[in-house]
Amino acid sequence: MQFQQLLYFVTVAETRHFTRAAERVHVAQPSLSQQIRALERELGAELFSRARGNIALTDAGEALLPLARRILADTETARYEVQELVQLRSGRVRLGATPSLCTGLLPDVLRVFHDLHPAIRLELEESGSHDLVRDLARGALDLALVVLPLTGPSPALTTTELLREDLVVVSPAAVPPPGGGAPVRAADLRDRPMVMFRHGYDLRDLTVAACRAAGFEPTFTVEGGEMDAVLGFVRAGLGIAVLPSMVAERAAPGLRTTPFARPGLQRTIALAHRTDVAPPRAARELRRVLLVHLREAADRGRLPGGTELIAPA
Repeated sequence: MQFQQLLYFVTVAETRHFTRAAERVHVAQPSLSQQIRALERELGAELFSRARGNIALTDAGEALLPLARRILADTETARYEVQELVQLRSGRVRLGATPSLCTGLLPDVLRVFHDLHPAIRLELEESGSHDLVRDLARGALDLALVVLPLTGPSPALTTTELLREDLVVVSPAAVPPPGGGAPVRAADLRDRPMVMFRHGYDLRDLTVAACRAAGFEPTFTVEGGEMDAVLGFVRAGLGIAVLPSMVAERAAPGLRTTPFARPGLQRTIALAHRTDVAPPRAARELRRVLLVHLREAADRGRLPGGTELIAPA
């Protein structure tokens, strides 16, 4: 049973005339009649009675007509919905990002994307890079903003480097900063109580690695927090923290930001997706909007403080 046969059948049923039906669907009348006969052979029943030139539905035809109309309607709906998706009038993007990027980068990008494509549903997963890589691997995300290099085993991912960002030390405004206010060396963090993110966050790994490279293990007063919690703990005087510059820039009251001494401590932000699965159309459009936004921000000197564009032209 073919879609074309059902279309011809419904048209004949509505016009009660083979020639007029053929004209309506823009096909030669013999071809239409042949397709109707093929449909009748497949079903094992005549669909029309043709007595004395009058066309009428048989019992089998009466039974098939509402079903055929529903199939044709469902097919048209499917075609419309696919076209809507392809033309970005519907759909969704499942995006993952680290908390620091949700705070510092994504608000402006998602606003631009939503203004362009208000019918696209945005689903955001906020977590550490390790967790986001896992979610990409199991197909729970279309795209993820992650921090390179990825540590530990990971699936085959295609990554596009976007930004290189400075890390800074954030301390309570009422407490003398590490290094006395001068740019901080990792060694200056020795014996300074620190507030630390939970396992799975790239910032935890970067901070611990920098301390160990300087010959000591960091001291944690509180560990296991998310971004807002860490900022709150620092503001409350529980310790210092190493944060991305774009987050520190927005952290504001009650905090002091101190840069690292050259060559500094940096991280690379990338956009990732599975290599074996092409992102859906809406996700590819979000990627395009993100890259355009970053290039325009760089050209106008509006990138977040302490960040450098490295995305491809």
